[in-house]
Amino acid sequence: MEWENGMLRTLGIVEACFESLPARTKASRKLGGKSVLEWVVRRATDCQQFDGVIVITNDAPENRFISMLVPSDVPVFVARKPDPLACFASALEQYPAVAAVRLGVRSPFLDPALVDRLVVLAQAEPEVDYASYCARDGRPAALSPLGLYAEWVRTATIHRIARRAATGGERNDLTRYIYSRPNRFRLRLIPAPEQIDRDDVRLTVDIEEDWDHALAIFEALGPDLDWRQIADLLNHQPALRRRMADLNRACAGT
Repeated sequence: MEWENGMLRTLGIVEACFESLPARTKASRKLGGKSVLEWVVRRATDCQQFDGVIVITNDAPENRFISMLVPSDVPVFVARKPDPLACFASALEQYPAVAAVRLGVRSPFLDPALVDRLVVLAQAEPEVDYASYCARDGRPAALSPLGLYAEWVRTATIHRIARRAATGGERNDLTRYIYSRPNRFRLRLIPAPEQIDRDDVRLTVDIEEDWDHALAIFEALGPDLDWRQIADLLNHQPALRRRMADLNRACAGT
C-alpha cells in the first residue's frame, strides 16, 4: 500500500461480514475458476485510483473460511465488532485513509474503470461526504440491481455516522444513514451510463437465477469483460433482458 504522511488517500474495502449461510455460499461459488470473493478482490486491485485494497470480515467462526479465498497479497482485517458499520469504522482505524470505497460480493461485474472515474470525481470536490453513480430514478445505483458500481465515502463521515446511527438497518447497511439524509450530508451522484442503466438489466447476484445469468455472461465474454461489452451482449439477447426485467419487477415488489 502507498502511504502518504501516514495515511492512504483512497482505500478499497471489500465487505465480507457475512451473517448467513446463503451469503457465505455465494462468496465461495466459482466464476471462471475463482471464487466470487476472489473475483471481486481482483477487480478491486485492478482499480488504478486505489492506494490499497483490504477485505474486512467479522470474528464469527463461520467466516474463517474467508482467509482461504482471498489472494495472499491482500490483507484480511478481522473486526471484533457487533455490526458492519462498526467493522468498517474499525478497519479505517487500522488502515487510515482519507476516503474508502465500499465493494460487495453481490456485484461480481464491478467495473474498475467506472470505480476509478468515481474516485477522481469525488476527490475533485473536497467537501463531498458520499459519492456514487445514480440510476435514472435518482437513487444511488448501489440500491439498484445494476450490480456494476461502488460507493465512495469520506472516512471522517464513516466515523461520524458510526457514533450516531442507532437502528439495525442503518448499522447493517453502512451508507444508508448518509444517502437517506441529503440535507445533512453532501452527496455527489453521477449519472450511470445510459446503455446499461435500464429496467431490463440485472447484473447483481442475489438469487439463484441471477447466478445462472452471471455464468452465461462470463462464458460469453471471458474474464476481461467491461460494462460496454456487457451492454452490447445484452443488447443482442432480448429474451435474457425480458427475464431480467421480470426479475427486477418481482424483486422490487418483495
